Amino acid sequence: MARHVPTPRCPVRPGEPCGLCHPGATGPADCGVVYLALSDPDLREAYRLAREAARRAAG
Repeated sequence: MARHVPTPRCPVRPGEPCGLCHPGATGPADCGVVYLALSDPDLREAYRLAREAARRAAG
């Protein structure tokens, strides 16, 4: 029986799978783009607001 391998989600683009857009990344955990975006207080707040809006839209 084949095992299901979960697809990591991109924290920078809510709702989308990790596209491995940073060379050498294996997922969001070691992606430089995610690190830079989430270490910036303004971008982190914008991300939080986008997540909340997506949750409200989903129901």
